[in-house]
Amino acid sequence: MGFSGSGRAWTESFLELIEPRFKLLVIDNRGTGESDQPNRPCTIADMAADVIGVLDHARVDRAQVFGISMGGMIAQELALGYPGRVRRLVLGCTNCGMNHSIQAAPESVAKLMPEPGLSQQEIMLRALSVAVSKEFLESATGAAFFQRMAAEMMNYPITPMETFAHQFQAISGFDSFERLKTIKPPTLVITGDRDAIIPYQNSEILQREIPGAKLHIVKGAGHMFVWEALSEVADTVGAFLAEAA
Repeated sequence: MGFSGSGRAWTESFLELIEPRFKLLVIDNRGTGESDQPNRPCTIADMAADVIGVLDHARVDRAQVFGISMGGMIAQELALGYPGRVRRLVLGCTNCGMNHSIQAAPESVAKLMPEPGLSQQEIMLRALSVAVSKEFLESATGAAFFQRMAAEMMNYPITPMETFAHQFQAISGFDSFERLKTIKPPTLVITGDRDAIIPYQNSEILQREIPGAKLHIVKGAGHMFVWEALSEVADTVGAFLAEAA
C-alpha cells in the first residue's frame, strides 16, 4: 500500500475479486496497521527488505508483486534488489523518484499530511479529497465508500503521526530512474488519468524506461484507481499476473 496506508486500504471489495485466482499476502508497511511502529527514519529499500522478511516467513520463494503509490516504489526496489524473488511486477500510480518525475500541485500533496487539531476522520477525509476523482468524490457511491472507510478506521490501529514524517522522508530519498532499465520481471504499469497526487505521465515514464513494460490507464479515475474501478483493475491485473509461467 501507499503513503501512510495499511493493507486495509486495498479494501475487501477489491481483494475479493483477486482472491479466487491467487493466494494473497497483504502487508502492513512498517509504522502502519498491525506492523511494528518504530519511531526512526527508514528508506524505501528498508521497506522492501521488510517485504522479503514477510515472504521468507510465509515460505514464498517467488511472488507476484502489486504495489501502488509508495507501495509501487517499494515494488520497484524489490524487483531491483531481489530480482529472483519477483515473478511479475505491477506498478500502480507511482513514479521513479522526484528528480525525473512530473510533480503534483503542492496543495494536493499537502492534503496528504495530517494537520494538528484535526480528528482522525477529518485527516482521512482531507486526504481522500485528492485521492480520487471529483466525480467519485461527489457521487453516492463515493459517499457510501467513504462512510465505510471512516467506520473501518475505528476497528484498526491508526497510523501514528511520526510514520507520516518517516515515510515522506523515505519517498523524498527514493530514486530508481537510472536503474529502471535493469528491471527484469515482466511489468505492468497502471494508473488513473485524473491522478492529482502522482500525475499519470509518471506511469508513461516508467513504461518507457522499463524493458517490455505494458501500460494501462484507467479512464476517469484518480490516484486510488483501485477504489474507483474495481472490476477493471482486477480483470487487468489478474489477466497480466495469470500469464506467469
